[in-house]
Amino acid sequence: MADRDKDGMDILKLLASAGIVRRIMQFEPKAAFFSQGDLADSVFYLQKGRAKITVVSISGKEATIRLISAGDFVGEGALAAVSGLRLSTAKAVSACTALKIKRSEMIRLMHDERGFSELFMKYLIENSMRVQADLVAQLFNSSEKRLARILLMMAEYGEPGEPIEFIPRISQETLAEMIGTTRSRVSFFMNRFRKLGFIEYKDRIRVHKSLLNVILLDQTSERHAKIPSLAATTRRI
Repeated sequence: MADRDKDGMDILKLLASAGIVRRIMQFEPKAAFFSQGDLADSVFYLQKGRAKITVVSISGKEATIRLISAGDFVGEGALAAVSGLRLSTAKAVSACTALKIKRSEMIRLMHDERGFSELFMKYLIENSMRVQADLVAQLFNSSEKRLARILLMMAEYGEPGEPIEFIPRISQETLAEMIGTTRSRVSFFMNRFRKLGFIEYKDRIRVHKSLLNVILLDQTSERHAKIPSLAATTRRI
């Protein structure tokens, strides 16, 4: 987390000192940064808030494929060798503040500023690794493990001693899209997690680090030994 915060500050300093044309944009929840089929003519750098990337199939089915948090770039596909159309939609999950940078300005910055190019390349590599991890989880993990992983990622756990966090508001339908199951299954798993003390929720979801037990141990803690294990009570999907 500390490295990412430092990289974010360095990126903002480079963007401020490079003299490039950029706009500070504010997005309310559910507002679109861009939509699938739009001209890919800009890149966004998210400074505050959470967003999601969705795609819509020819038949009209929508799926959430990625969550975006502060410090991420959005729409970096615009930097492809040939400018084209957006292949996905980016929408704000919570109130967002983002820098909008024209494609031409972004390319010029990458050519002229070695420091920025190195940070951007680091971001692209880390993002590629996250995508691979998501694919592995989708292929090999059970649906309850995939849900636990998404909740932990949204809480941004990773450093010892981090406080318990409320995650941004997100619907069970969106969670179901992201892990490849149904809303009823997500509701079942969420109730299980709450009964086991892994999460709390009423209006918002609070995630406890004990939720890692679902991923790492595939078993419940001893204090819940009387409750059947998740693996024994949930159908593998």
